[in-house]
This record gives sequence, structure tokens and C-alpha cells, in this order.
Amino acid sequence: MRAKVATPDSHDFPTRPYDLVKEGAIAFGVILVLALALAAIFSSPDEKAISFKAWAAATPNDVIVTAVSELAETSGSAGYGAPYNTNSQGQTLGPLALQRWGGVTVPIDSANDLVIGPLGSVKGDTALSGALAQWKAATADQQSAWATAYADALDAAGGDPAAVADGEYGPVPELGTAFLTLAQSGGLEQLLAGGFYGGDQTKALLLLSDGTYLEDQAVARSLGGDQWGMINSTGNNPGQPWLAPVSFWYQIEPFKSSENADAIIFGMMGLLVLVVILLPFIPGLRAIPEKIPVYRLVWRNYYRTQDK
Repeated sequence: MRAKVATPDSHDFPTRPYDLVKEGAIAFGVILVLALALAAIFSSPDEKAISFKAWAAATPNDVIVTAVSELAETSGSAGYGAPYNTNSQGQTLGPLALQRWGGVTVPIDSANDLVIGPLGSVKGDTALSGALAQWKAATADQQSAWATAYADALDAAGGDPAAVADGEYGPVPELGTAFLTLAQSGGLEQLLAGGFYGGDQTKALLLLSDGTYLEDQAVARSLGGDQWGMINSTGNNPGQPWLAPVSFWYQIEPFKSSENADAIIFGMMGLLVLVVILLPFIPGLRAIPEKIPVYRLVWRNYYRTQDK
């Protein structure tokens, strides 16, 4: 009989072979099957991207109203200010014009970039070509007068182009109708996608946000700003709770109705973070833990023995 060789891990109790790789492979297989089964049963949030075609199908009048507001330069993006244009001072923090300081880094002409440009790519439509030629031949003041008059008429008609009273609108009604047709065809998707691969969605998002459809979809999913939208996800799925300290301020006055809420809350949160960072160096504040001995409650077992 062969003598047992002593090794550093020698022992007297019985042993048996154990294949760690096999055990790991089995565990991985079980977890994979469970993951696939649970994914098939419960799935995950899969909201389809909102497209111009869907917008045009759901609320065609809103597409025309939005296009006209771009031509009249009364849309949200047209008057946003930096980084898109200089039409507004933007967000300020007291005397600090933070938004304007950033400058116009993504210049966008709402009328030309979001409406006239895409319509100019349409081929074979003589009526549209004539309307575009009339628009481009007019002065800036005349274009503004046409678009503003038609925008006011649409507002008076409840946003229904068919109920608009007669007036001096130039080619704006034809441009609005052609824009709706282009959106319904799906042609706007590629025309407003930036770059060869379509990765820059700035113009597309600005146009969508200038209408009411995008916001209505967000509110329907409890994602509106006054619905704690920053910390929600689609459906009942968890979102980003770590944003609650920021989102909280948007729900109360005076921040809720302030035009400078973003800048004010940004500055306030920055100040609060700075206070936390400098807490060990601020007299009075740094003594709070000593004056309110919550630590003794947390470590009560330790202090129970020390106090004896």
C-alpha cells in the first residue's frame, strides 16, 4: 500500500472530488434560463419613440399650428435664447445672465431650419414650389406679418385650419398644409435628423417640444415636470430617486412659477453641496452632531457598555 504523502493542507477527514468549473457552468445556466423566462413574462419598459408621423396622425391640426408658430417665430424654441439664438436673455441668477454667457453654440433659425428647409426638399409639388417662392421673395417684416396673422387666426379658430376666417396670410396656409403632408409621409424623420447617421436629434426634439403632442404624451405617463417627472420612469417602473432633492424644489413656490427656476435651483443646490463639503470647517454647524447626539442612538450597544 502506497504511503500517504503529507502536504500543507493534509487532513484526516474524508474528501471527494469537486468540479468548480462545472458548478459555475450549471449556476450560470440556471440563472440564464430564469432571466430569459422572467424577461418573457414581465418584459421591461419599451416605449416606442415618438415620431413626426405619429404626431401628424394623432393631432394633425397641432402640426400645422406648430409649423406656423415657427414661421412667426413665436414658438418656444424660437424665443428660447442661448444656445440656439439670441431672442431671449434666458435663465438668470440675480444679475448673472448664465444662459447668455454660454453663447449661441447650436444656432437654429426656427422658420428656415425647421419648416422652410424641409419643405424645400420636396420635389414635384408645383403648388408648394410657388408658395415657397412667394415666401422667400417677401421681406422679413412681410413674412412675420403673414405668419403672425395666420397664427392669430388659428388661435381664434381653436387651432382648426378649416375654421380660419379669410385674411391676408400670404403663402402661410399652403406652407402649413404642405408641412402636415410631409410629416404624415414620414419624410420629416430623416430631414431633421442631423448628420449622416442621424445621431443629432436637436432640431427634431425642438420641433416636437414646440407642439403639444410630446408634452401630452409625457403627462399621460406621469413624466411631466409638475408630476415629479425627473424621478419617474415609464409606467410604474422606478426612476432616479437620487434626483428627488432637485425635483422637490420644482413642486413648490416660488420656484414652481418662476421663469428662472432652473438657474435658481441650480445655484441653490450648488450652495447646499458646498455647505456639506465645508461642514467640518463651519463653526456652529460642525457642532450639531455633538449637540444632537444621534450617534449615541446608532451606537447604543457600544455606549451602553462604556457608560457602566
